[in-house]
Amino acid sequence: MAAHSSVEVKDNTSKAGPALANIEFGSAFLFWLKLGFISFGGPAGQIAIMHQELVQKRHWISEKRFLHALNFCMVLPGPEAQQLATYLGWLMHKTRGGLVAGVCFILPSFFLLTALSALYVTSGQLTWVQAALFGVKPAVTAIVIQAAYRIGAKTLKTRALVLIAVMAFLAVRFADLGFPGVILVSAILGTILAKFAPQCIEHALAHHNAAKSSHAAIIDDHTPTPTHAKLSQHRLMWIAMVGSLCWLIPMGLLYARMGFEHPLTQMAWFFTKAALLTFGGAYAVLPYVYHGAVSEFSWLNASQMMDGLALGETTPGPLIMIVTYVGFLGGYAKAFWGDGHQMLSALASALCVTWFTFLPSFVFIFLGGPFIESARTQVRFGHALSTITASVVGVIVNLGLFFALQVLWTHALVMNEPSSWATALDIKACIIFLLSILALLKLKRSVIEVIILSAILGEVAQLLF
Repeated sequence: MAAHSSVEVKDNTSKAGPALANIEFGSAFLFWLKLGFISFGGPAGQIAIMHQELVQKRHWISEKRFLHALNFCMVLPGPEAQQLATYLGWLMHKTRGGLVAGVCFILPSFFLLTALSALYVTSGQLTWVQAALFGVKPAVTAIVIQAAYRIGAKTLKTRALVLIAVMAFLAVRFADLGFPGVILVSAILGTILAKFAPQCIEHALAHHNAAKSSHAAIIDDHTPTPTHAKLSQHRLMWIAMVGSLCWLIPMGLLYARMGFEHPLTQMAWFFTKAALLTFGGAYAVLPYVYHGAVSEFSWLNASQMMDGLALGETTPGPLIMIVTYVGFLGGYAKAFWGDGHQMLSALASALCVTWFTFLPSFVFIFLGGPFIESARTQVRFGHALSTITASVVGVIVNLGLFFALQVLWTHALVMNEPSSWATALDIKACIIFLLSILALLKLKRSVIEVIILSAILGEVAQLLF
């Protein structure tokens, strides 16, 4: 496919339809399915895989249009890598292409996390399992710190953006400002700076707008927008209606048959809200999910949540798939269909939260895609993106600090007694954390390699100490 795409595109760039016909649906389906199984490394790794395969290797889409789609997905709430796959699938093969790309991206992870969750509730108390998880938790903390560093290094190119990141951290950490408030304030700041002091953020936009490619692509820079991706009031109304029904019908059935206080209904409503707050990816919304799942609804405890993060880092797909684990454990703990049907309750809960978490992502892409395709020459939304991403760095740093307090210090830590900080420090966890940071930042090892090594170190620590 890649071998002849750069030749065929020369005759087809004048017409939208024939150009896209060169990308066979079967080939695209096999790629999206493969991506679902190999998409380790978080959003950065997943986006890199798509860029390498679709832009550099297969030449299905040009660098500029790829980055344009990525910018849009980064502005949206939801997992940007999964939404990018959905967008590209939709652009190439209409709605069916978007559905196939988006579903294939999450389906392998769903099955893997469901199986791991089942093993966790049945075998999670085994000594060797606990030892492995003990080693993985500090590594997860290091991965969060690495994410903040990686995003910050690419984003915080000006003093104004650094200041926004610091302010976001302080607001979340000490002023108890919720994540939606941080996003709203950041977007407003981006709009103001774009109008009155664009030099404060324009440097950060350079990497989004730089699009250099020496190869022609099937969907090239000047390939006209395909018919299905053009603005159509009728099509937008149809998508809005279908998307609304996909949310209203299951939510209405849950409310009518079980009531609003039932765990399934509560999960459906809570994870719908979480899906609308996931600006900046899973790391930014995890504090919200943690607070609701652990503190508000008691679907699982703090230790189980950290274990879930460890499992989530070991599976492909978006990290927000941890909601599947949260739903599974919540259903298992509540056992709302009786003690003899705990697994059935867990499976129903896992399906419920996965549906309500990812449904908005598909609706956003199918509704917003035509607007973004019609504005390919405009980059105004990039200003808001820069300030939002800067604030997300501060939120992720706060998340890393929160995890560090949970993992690197024992529960004996008394926050009101400063003298207890030193005595409560977990030396073994700190060593694994430092080694993980070294492996990620200095040695440039992959996330999955660090996770495996940390699990082994946890087993060794259990045997020796």
